Amino acid sequence: MAKAKIIYRTKKGFCHFCKDQIEPDWKNLEVLGRFINERGKILPSLNTGTCAKHQRRLSQAIKRARYLGLLPFISRV
Repeated sequence: MAKAKIIYRTKKGFCHFCKDQIEPDWKNLEVLGRFINERGKILPSLNTGTCAKHQRRLSQAIKRARYLGLLPFISRV
């Protein structure tokens, strides 16, 4: 039996933070809100197009905003 080849899906795009020369900040809730889904989960970089460096900083900023109560941990459905 032959093994199936795994094909990874990548999204061609650009990093929002590299393009605009800004850094993710926990105080900028409008920007952070675009990178979480309606359930409150952090979107992966394949879906958003952010580079690895800014994805790490983005997730840290979202977690800080959650801890301070500015963003929800989960949504109420």
